[in-house]
Amino acid sequence: MAQNTKGRITAEDLYRIELISKPRISPDGKWVVYAKKRVQQKTEKNFSNLWLVPTGGGKPFQFTSGNQNDNSARFSPDGKTVAFVSDREDKEKPAQIYLIPVNGGEARKLSDIQGEIRSMEWAPDGKSLLLTLRKFDPDELERRKDEQKKKLGVVCREYTRVYYKFDGYGYLPKEREHIWTVDAKSGKATQITDHKIYDEVEPHLTPDGKWIVFVSNRTENPDFTYEQVDLFVIPAKGGKLRKIETPLGVKGHISISPDGKSIAYIGHEGEAVDWKNDDVWIVPFNGSTTAKNLTEKYDFHVSGWTIADQGEQEMMPPAWSKDGKTLYFQIDQHGCTKLMNVSTDGSDLKAVIDEQGVVGSYTFDRDQTRLAYFFATMTDPNQILLHELASGRTKPLTNFNQALFSHTELGQVKEVWYKGPDGNDLQGWILTPPGFSSKKKYPAVFEIHGGPLTQYGFFFMHEFYYLAAHNFVVFFTNPRGGRGYGWKHAKDNDKNWGDRDYADLMAWADLVAKEPYVDANRMGVCGGSYGGYMTLWIVGHTQRFKAAVAMRSVSNFVSEWGSADVNWSFQNELNGKPPYEDLKVYWDHSPMKYIGNVKTPTKVIHNENDMRAPIEQSEQVFVALKRLGVDTEFVRFPDEFHGLSRGGRTDRRIARLNHILSWFESKLN
Repeated sequence: MAQNTKGRITAEDLYRIELISKPRISPDGKWVVYAKKRVQQKTEKNFSNLWLVPTGGGKPFQFTSGNQNDNSARFSPDGKTVAFVSDREDKEKPAQIYLIPVNGGEARKLSDIQGEIRSMEWAPDGKSLLLTLRKFDPDELERRKDEQKKKLGVVCREYTRVYYKFDGYGYLPKEREHIWTVDAKSGKATQITDHKIYDEVEPHLTPDGKWIVFVSNRTENPDFTYEQVDLFVIPAKGGKLRKIETPLGVKGHISISPDGKSIAYIGHEGEAVDWKNDDVWIVPFNGSTTAKNLTEKYDFHVSGWTIADQGEQEMMPPAWSKDGKTLYFQIDQHGCTKLMNVSTDGSDLKAVIDEQGVVGSYTFDRDQTRLAYFFATMTDPNQILLHELASGRTKPLTNFNQALFSHTELGQVKEVWYKGPDGNDLQGWILTPPGFSSKKKYPAVFEIHGGPLTQYGFFFMHEFYYLAAHNFVVFFTNPRGGRGYGWKHAKDNDKNWGDRDYADLMAWADLVAKEPYVDANRMGVCGGSYGGYMTLWIVGHTQRFKAAVAMRSVSNFVSEWGSADVNWSFQNELNGKPPYEDLKVYWDHSPMKYIGNVKTPTKVIHNENDMRAPIEQSEQVFVALKRLGVDTEFVRFPDEFHGLSRGGRTDRRIARLNHILSWFESKLN
């Protein structure tokens, strides 16, 4: 018998895994352009360049080069040019728009904008580009021009708005996002909208190029009515706004029908009802009738968000068929992100891509004969696939990470459907280590996802395979309160964290503990964000786990209110009231209330620049555990936002993994 010479996945493989983002097919269907990321290990800097892959056969090849970030590639309507955003000129200056011929040649800098380009698309006639742009504040412009002021940095920040910071970005400027156009020949930039309070986002030109449709919140104080967004229309050259009446509620991801007569968008009706499914809606451009919900009766969530720590899953707006009778869209369901379509009367729902995996970015060629899309699975972080609509045939255009994974044994994943404590159907997965033997007893680690309104599923999780590579069984599930299983499943822990979700998680732990290869006396639990909350909730309510790792956790709803980037709106996770009106409910649902019960050795990990769950949330936990004499350690990562595990500096991501591993190795072995 041949000996298995495959290795196991390592933390350092984060430097080697090939990751891509936002593939787009050319109008003639012959090419797909995408950005490919790489890490320069010596400096820990991330760079990305554009690549092209032919759809008719052939290997991908690098389209742009250099130590810069080239992103957001878009083919011109005639397919001859690619526009993209790049910081290639100077990393200290704002990224600009560049144009490069598809048939080869040098990229030409088009714009010279003093601000941040937030989105970009071509006008239908190819003569201009439509942007959302946030200009630099005057003091920022002054600092950029003066080397001494730049060296000294910001003296102070002054705010009157309540949303003044955002995780992953930092402290927000006073300028808002507005609509601009840039001439595709001269590079001349023209501002279309401007307001001190209102943002205008997701602008799209009608097919005739005469109108711009966009999303905005025009209430008196948008930060306190963030769900009261609406659709608006403005002449392409600027002028008076017209509101398109739609039901109250969050909405976005808009697209315009080929004849310009209808607008599709994704959203739900109502305020403080995030548990509701997002649906596909259509509304007439002229506002003659009310908006129609096309997918409400199907009880799925229209979204493109399944948890992963590699790859990038892009949420796309609904795509219209050429005849305007059908809409294509993503849904999250049973651990997958699928591509569906539905007729514009809400009937004839069909699955277009319904595989065990995740559909990310997807685009059609001009004739809608070919569909190129991002696809990932439990064992593959990302590929680009091509789907022929007439024949239904699908083929891969790329083979990323083949050299790495062909020599790596990941372990085996088993999908399990089981009954929850209330007879509810639940889905989970068990990952066994490479070289698994059913005759052995293994320690096991329970991973709990964040959110909670998301799902684990068929998407590559390096962290899970890394723990399995060190002989841990890793198990995970989607308890009530998450996505993928209908509105009732999502609603069942609404304003009641730590109740039904806790019951589901413990039912899953009970089930896995009965597996003959799992050592029930050597089980650990961990999670980040809401998963960190649930980890702390668990160790405050039971001693059944031998070790825990709580990461970027919410631990105290009282202090989370007002200190997080989404500050006051955290009250919607409870009773809709601020803590000074109902302190009891905040404290009753806070793991800190039960911290005195903890006996489980618990490592606490947090990121110092976390604005979603500020680090004081974990500081409280660590100090309390030390006072209680509980075995604990505190690991802090400087400069990192909430999402370190997915997009932070690579050496810090590796250090984080090693801290999780070392804790479980020392406590469970």
